[in-house]
Amino acid sequence: QVQLVESGGGLVQPGGSLRLSCAASMSNFRFILMGWYRQVPGKQRELVAALTSGGSSNYADSVKGRFTISRDNAKNTLYLQMNSLKPEDTAVYYCNGRTALLEYYWGQGTQVTVSS
Repeated sequence: QVQLVESGGGLVQPGGSLRLSCAASMSNFRFILMGWYRQVPGKQRELVAALTSGGSSNYADSVKGRFTISRDNAKNTLYLQMNSLKPEDTAVYYCNGRTALLEYYWGQGTQVTVSS
């Protein structure tokens, strides 16, 4: 059973930074695409950032220039560095991984709250 476990969420003031981590129970090499999504109550889950195994990344317009997605294959871990956080970034953040066989895996989510 493949597991993705997020960590690093918490409460931060506007303008602050957090780094989310997503540890995978299998080699990152099996994931051709990994990403971070977020969801607030009453809204659909939205893509925040994605990263292919080839190193290509894309970001939601709302986070461009502030968030950076990266992966450490040696540690089987995906990261999301979040800077200049805003109250509207408050959400539960989920890690996602997709294999070449179109298997999709989700983490349990980690809460990020941006508030003064």
